[in-house]
Amino acid sequence: MQGLTSLEQTAIWAVFGTALLGLAYAVFLRQQIMKEDRGSEKMQVVWAAIRDGADAYLRRQLRSILPLIIVLTIALFLSVYIVPPTPEALERFSSLGEAQVRLIIGLARAAAFVMGAGFSLAVGQIGMRMAVEANVRVASASRRSFGDALRIAYRAGTITGMLTDGLGLLGGTSIFIVLGIAAPDALLGFGFGGTLLALFMRVGGGIFTKAADVGADLVGKVEAGIPEDDPRNPAVVADLVGDNVGDCAGMAADIFESYEVTIVSGLILGLALWHLTGRMEWIVFPLVVRGIGVLSSIIGTYVVRGGPGKSGDAMAAIFRGFLSSAAISAVLFFIAGFLYMNTPAMQAWGGWWRAPLAVAVGVLLAILIDRLTEYFTGTHNTPVKEIKRGADTGPATLILQGIAVGYESSVWSILVIALTIVASIGIFGTIPGVEGIDRTTFILYGVAMTGIGMLTLTGNNVAMDSFGPIADNANGIGEMSWSGQDDPETQSAQQIMADLDAVGNTTKAITKGVAIGSAVIAAVSLFGSYLVDVGRAQATLGVPVAERIASIGIRVDVPGVFVGMLIGGALPWLFSSFAIQAVSRASALIVQEARRQFRLGVLEGKVKPDYRQAISIATTASQKELVSLALLGVVTPIVVGMVFQVEALGGFLAGIIVSGQLLAVFMNNAGGAWDNAKKLIEDEPRDAGANTGKGSERHKAGVVGDTVGDPMKDTAGPALNPMIKVVNLVSVIIAPIVVQYRSLGLGGWLVVIALVALLAWAIWQSKRPAPAVAVDGPSS
Repeated sequence: MQGLTSLEQTAIWAVFGTALLGLAYAVFLRQQIMKEDRGSEKMQVVWAAIRDGADAYLRRQLRSILPLIIVLTIALFLSVYIVPPTPEALERFSSLGEAQVRLIIGLARAAAFVMGAGFSLAVGQIGMRMAVEANVRVASASRRSFGDALRIAYRAGTITGMLTDGLGLLGGTSIFIVLGIAAPDALLGFGFGGTLLALFMRVGGGIFTKAADVGADLVGKVEAGIPEDDPRNPAVVADLVGDNVGDCAGMAADIFESYEVTIVSGLILGLALWHLTGRMEWIVFPLVVRGIGVLSSIIGTYVVRGGPGKSGDAMAAIFRGFLSSAAISAVLFFIAGFLYMNTPAMQAWGGWWRAPLAVAVGVLLAILIDRLTEYFTGTHNTPVKEIKRGADTGPATLILQGIAVGYESSVWSILVIALTIVASIGIFGTIPGVEGIDRTTFILYGVAMTGIGMLTLTGNNVAMDSFGPIADNANGIGEMSWSGQDDPETQSAQQIMADLDAVGNTTKAITKGVAIGSAVIAAVSLFGSYLVDVGRAQATLGVPVAERIASIGIRVDVPGVFVGMLIGGALPWLFSSFAIQAVSRASALIVQEARRQFRLGVLEGKVKPDYRQAISIATTASQKELVSLALLGVVTPIVVGMVFQVEALGGFLAGIIVSGQLLAVFMNNAGGAWDNAKKLIEDEPRDAGANTGKGSERHKAGVVGDTVGDPMKDTAGPALNPMIKVVNLVSVIIAPIVVQYRSLGLGGWLVVIALVALLAWAIWQSKRPAPAVAVDGPSS
C-alpha cells in the first residue's frame, strides 16, 4: 500500500476486517438455521431427494466447465506478454526488470481469475446448499407461525448475501493490498473469473430449472389436472431441484460478479483520476463504501420480522429491512466522505460531497428499480390484475397483455437508469476548471460510484432473491408431504407457504430487476474503463493526441463503428434465442417422459413415479449449452475487435448495452407478471360454474402464460446480465492488444478464421438436440 497515508492504510485494513466480519456473520446465521426443526420423516424424504438432485447437478456442471477455465487461465497469463506492462505496474515494481514485472502481473492476473471464479462458484454452491437446508425447516416452521417461517427463510437467504459481500470485498481488497496501484491489471482477471462462472451457473441453472418447471406444469396442471407439486408428477422433484440450481446458485453467482465488476470499474477509473489529480481518495473511497454496505446489511437483517400469528405481510417486512439498510448506508456514506475527503486538496477537485452523493444516487436507483419491478410484477398492482383479466378470454389475450406490460416496464427502467447517468453528469460534470476528456473521466467515475452504491446493499438483495426459491421449495415440500391432510393446522401452514411463495416470486423479480440495472451501470462503467485503457495503450504506442479515441470519441457515422453497434445489438437476441430453444427442447422431453409414466399407471398409484428421469433430462440439456453460450460472449468481441478495429469494438459495446438492457427487463418483468397472474387465479375459490380457481379454463390459460414466461424470466433474461459483462470485460482485456494491430496480416487472419470456426461450432452445438437419456423405467 505504497503512497497511502496512515489513515488510508487503517481504513483499508478496516475494510478487510469488515469482509471477514461478513463471512463470520454468515457462519453465525448458518448455526442458527441448522438448529431449527426439519419436520416429519416424510418431509425429510422429499428434502433428501431435492438435495441429492441439486448436488449431482452441481458436480456435473463443475466437470463441464473446468477445461475452459484452465484454458482461459493460461490465456490470461500469456496475455501480458503481448503488450508492454502498464506504467503503474512498472512503478509498483520499480526495483525489478521488465521481464520480471511481466511475470508477476501475468501470475497475478491468472491467480485473480482463478480466485474470482472460485469465489463465484463458492457463493453459488454454498448458498444453494444452505437454501436446500433451509427449505424443509421453513416448511416445518409454517406449522408454528408465519413469523418463524419468514425469519428462517430470510436469514437463510442472508447467509448467501453475506458470502457475496464478504468474498467480493475480501478479493478486491486483498488484490489492492498486495498490488497497490498495479491492482487493476489483476482486478480485470478477478472480475472476469467471477463473471464467467456466473454466466455458466446462470445458463445451466436457468435451463435446468425452467425445463423442469415448464414440463411439470404442462403435463401436470394442464394435461392431468393435478395440483402443482403433486407427488404423482414425475417432474415435480426436478422442478424443486431447479429452483435451487437456478434461482439460488445462479442468482447468487450473478450478483456476486456484479459486485466484483462495479468495484473493478470503479478502481480502474479511480486510478485514472489519481493520474489526473494525484489523490488516492478516488481509489480508497469505493472500498470504504463497500465496507459500509456490509455493516448496513447485517443491521437490516434484524428489521425483517413477522408476527407470532398465522398471517402477516412478508413483502412489507422485507422492504422495511431494505429501507433501513439503505438509510443507514446513506448516512454513513456522507460521514465517511466528510471525515476522509474533506481536505483542502480535495476541495480543489470539487469538494468532498460529490463521491458520497453519487453513491447515494446509486442506492436511490436500487430503490426505484425495486419499486418499479414490484409495481409491474406484484399481485396487488394493476398490471398483474390486467393480465389476470386477460385469462377471461383465453391464453392468447393473457399473453398479449403480459407482453405489453413487459414492453412498458422496460421503458421506465431504462429512463430511470438514464436519469442516474444524468445525475452523475450533474455531480461530476460541474467541477470548476475540468473540461474535455478529463470531465468525461470524472463523469464515468461518478457512474461507477452509482453502481457501487446500487450494490452496496448486496446482502439484502441476495437475501431477497434466495428467499424466493426457499419459500417455493418449502411450499413444494409441504404439498408433497401433507397430501391428503385436511386438518386446520395443515390448512394454515399451507396458506402461510402459499403467501410466502407469492411474495418470493415478487422478490425474485425485484432482485433480477436490480441485477439487470446494475449490469447496465457496470457495463457503462466498464465502457469508460475501455476508453481509458485504449487511450493509455495508444499513448504508449505514440499515437498523436488528436487521433486517440479519448479525443475523437466513438463516432457512429463511421461505417465500421456502426457495423460494430449492429452486431452488438443483435448478440443478446441470438443468445436469448438459443437459451429459450434449449428450455423448449428439454421441457418437451420431460413432458414425453411424464406421459410415458402416466400411461404405466402412476396417476392411479399402480407404480411409483421415477423422479430421476426428469432430473437426468434437465441436467443433460443444461450441460450441453454451457460452453457454447459462453463462447458467444467471449469470442465475438475478439473477432469484432480484430476485424473492425478498436473503434468498432466500442460501438459493439454500446449496442450490446442498450439492446441487452431493454430485452432483459422485458423478459424479466413479463415473465414475473405472468407468474403472479397465475397465482392470483389459483387463489380464487374453485367454482366450475364461474370458471374460477385451480383446474378452471382460466387457470389453464394462466399456466400457459406462466410457462411462456418461465424461460424468459429465469433463463434468458437473467443470463443476459453476466453475458453483457463478460463481453465488456473481454473487450477491456483485449483492447491494448487490438490497438497494436491496424493490419492483421496472414497470422491475424488465420486467428480470425479459427475464432469464427469456434463461433460456428458454438451455434451448431446450441441448435442440435440434446442427447437422449436412457429410460430405466419407474420403480415399483
